[in-house]
Amino acid sequence: MSYSCLRGRAALWLVTALCTVLVLAPARAAQPILVQLDQATVIKLPERATTVVIGNPLIADVAIEPNGVGVITGKGYGGTNVIVLDREGAVLAEHKVLVQEPGDPVVFVYRGPTRQTYSCTPDCDRRVTLGDTGTEYFDGHVDKDYFARTIGQTTTRDNQAMAAGAKQ
Repeated sequence: MSYSCLRGRAALWLVTALCTVLVLAPARAAQPILVQLDQATVIKLPERATTVVIGNPLIADVAIEPNGVGVITGKGYGGTNVIVLDREGAVLAEHKVLVQEPGDPVVFVYRGPTRQTYSCTPDCDRRVTLGDTGTEYFDGHVDKDYFARTIGQTTTRDNQAMAAGAKQ
């Protein structure tokens, strides 16, 4: 056998191997998963999924539920990705996750450089949203307790709801 014959066979083997890998590799150009900020969406995980990784947990979070269900929650604006692996570490799926503005009616109140957000469904109530900076009053001082009061009310409401649910 000549050197050129061996070189030709090696090239053929390499091309065959690359084509096999491309055919067996999971599709990576899947549609992005759209999630609204502070909302959750359910996805179906591949059958052999054992590990789910989220690229940036500040943008989205993922919880794995029984029966091959994943729940993705929007935590911050922007994009990240989610990767699903099997027990051996092979990639079963990869999706881009895009977190967008919520669809409910909101009102932004700007006072100079500060911003407050109100959720109006149907009455307008304070809602802490990324980018809010509290309230600046006409005399120039800033209400630094805006976040503490709003988060405190939300925490109290959530605790009461959990306590009521535990009684049932």
